[in-house]
This record gives sequence, structure tokens and C-alpha cells, in this order.
Amino acid sequence: MSGSTPTSPTEEALPSGWRLWMLGARPRTLPAAVVPVAVGAAAAWTVSDGDDMSLVAVALALVVSLALQVAVNYANDYSDGVRGTDDDRVGPLRLVASGVPAHRVRNAALVAFGVAGVAGLVLAAMVSWWLIAVGVVCIAAGWGYTGGPTPYGYLGLGEVFVFVFFGLVATVGTTFVAIGEITTVSVIAGCGVGALACALLVVNNLRDLPRDAQVGKRTLAVRLGDARTRWLYATLVLVAAIAAVVIAGWHPGAFAGIVAILVARDPLRAVRSGASGSELIAVLGSTGRVQLVYGLALTLGLVLAG
Repeated sequence: MSGSTPTSPTEEALPSGWRLWMLGARPRTLPAAVVPVAVGAAAAWTVSDGDDMSLVAVALALVVSLALQVAVNYANDYSDGVRGTDDDRVGPLRLVASGVPAHRVRNAALVAFGVAGVAGLVLAAMVSWWLIAVGVVCIAAGWGYTGGPTPYGYLGLGEVFVFVFFGLVATVGTTFVAIGEITTVSVIAGCGVGALACALLVVNNLRDLPRDAQVGKRTLAVRLGDARTRWLYATLVLVAAIAAVVIAGWHPGAFAGIVAILVARDPLRAVRSGASGSELIAVLGSTGRVQLVYGLALTLGLVLAG
């Protein structure tokens, strides 16, 4: 996300202890990990009405999702920091660019990946050993987003990663571990959830577009350009709304997901009116709220009025 004056704190201004690592984990992105698990569990509920549904497996899926989100955030911070692409940027705190030793951030990422791996192993033992393969792919994709010799996040493929892993895999995977099957509703819901997770990344990359273009980070926003990236954001919000409408064909309670479009009015207006730089920081927070409202409304709609 782009702008004129960097807002990352200097090393002297950094918080200390757990506050430092909490900010570095980018808490505003955590709805992207919680929402797909909640929606996937609700999709499982529509099939089982709570009978033969493993709440322990859902809880473990939530641990995996949150740990992976935090791990990806730290890994992104580490890789971008050592490459220098986080220098002179606008947006939330980045640890390495703010002076935290790179090896400490790398180690934090590895610990978070380890937590996800342990929880995933327990899930695999409970449900299916094939989940180990899924977990390995998730971890490799999380590290390869901005890490390794050819990070795919620098090739404009970040949105594909987010849609697949924090949309489809997290939502459908939660349904699967909860009831042992994949359902049509979970797949469509995963598309809606994934679209809003992508919208978060699109706002982030729109803000950073000028700086990313300068340092050769070819995000999808850099490839599309400013105007088309703004249209992409609006399209992703629309896709989430369409997913809720389609699911409502089976479960009318899913119409509650449309409430999120009302919440999306302000960030949509800001993006379409040309907000840039530090102005998009607030839009990022608003988009996170849209995702939370969408997830909560869709979850409650499926469980209470499915």
C-alpha cells in the first residue's frame, strides 16, 4: 500500500515485549483466518445439525488457520525486510524494516509454522493422514509467498494464494474435518470468503503500488495498474455477495451475508474515489470489518435459519 510519508516507527519508538510481536503479527489480518473456519463449521452444521460434528476438529482447524496467518505475516515481514522492499513504505509496523534483527523475525515465523504443523498433525491423526500433504503444501505456499529465490507474491500471484488457502482450503477443509465430507455449500462459501480475503490483499497492494513498482515487486496491483486494481476490489466484494445469494438457494439464512455489502459502502466509495497512500490504511481496517460482518452473518444465517 502506497503513500508519501512512511509511518513505520523508528527503532527507538518500537514497542517492546509481546506488544512488538503482536503488532508484527498484523492483528488486522487475523479475520482472514477466523472467518473461513467459522463459515466452514456453519456449512458442516447445515448437513449434521450438530450431530456427529467434531467441535474439537473445528477448534484445531482454527488453531491451524490462525497460526498459518501469523506465520505468513512474519515470513512476509522477514523476506521483504531482508530484500529492502519494506523500506520507505506507508502502513502498519514492519519488524525488520523497523530495526528488529531479521533472524528473530524468521524464527518467529518458524515457530508459528510449527504450531500450525503440530495442530495439523493432531487433525490428521483424528480425521485423515492425507491432511499431512495438505498441510505441507500450505506451509510451503506460505513461505514461498515472499520467500525463496522466486517468490510468487512478486509475480502477481499473491491473490491466487489467498483465495485458494484462506478461502477454499480453510473453509472446505473445516467442513471436511468437522463431518468427514466436502459439500457444495462449503465450496461456494469458500469462494465468497476467499474473495473478501483477496480484497484485503488488493487494498494492501494498492496502497503499496508506487513503492512496489520502484523496487520491482510485481504484485497484481502493479501489473493491473491503479484504475483496474480499484475495479478489482469492487468485483471481489460483488463476488462475495453473489456467493451468499447462491447459497441462499439451498439455505435462505445465507441471505444474511448481504448485510456485509452495506458495511462495504464506505470502503468501496473510498477506493473508487481514488484514496491512496495513508488514506488506504483506514480502508484496510474497514475491509477487515466487512469480512468479519460477512463471516458472522453467513455463519449465523446458516446455523440459525439455514
